[in-house]
Amino acid sequence: MSTEESKKDERVSPYTDEELEYFREIIIKKMEEAEEEVNALQRTLRESMENASDESAYSYHMADAGTDAQEREKTYMLFNRTKKFVKYLDDALKRIDNKTYGVCKVTGKKIAKGRLEAVPHTQLSIDAKLKRR
Repeated sequence: MSTEESKKDERVSPYTDEELEYFREIIIKKMEEAEEEVNALQRTLRESMENASDESAYSYHMADAGTDAQEREKTYMLFNRTKKFVKYLDDALKRIDNKTYGVCKVTGKKIAKGRLEAVPHTQLSIDAKLKRR
């Protein structure tokens, strides 16, 4: 068996190489946007922490301090969520590289193109997702 034949045997993805490249472009675009957001959130957190340490205890109301802490916590949660999203996108790129992208991990069936366009990092078909609810 030639290496070309063994590569064909390894392919699990129901999508052609051209379609996989189309999905790769979508994922890379989303990844770039998410990484920009991570950087912006990181700057916001850094500035917030610097401002918190600059405030004088006498000129700063306790309610304001509580609001600021709550805002920092919300920003931190969004930061973590966006970092997790970047990881999911990176994992999707790896599935494209090893030609396993677009297969539902529950049913083993093809994930619809429209679903992958909307949620390019998904590993579940819409049927599997609805059954989980």
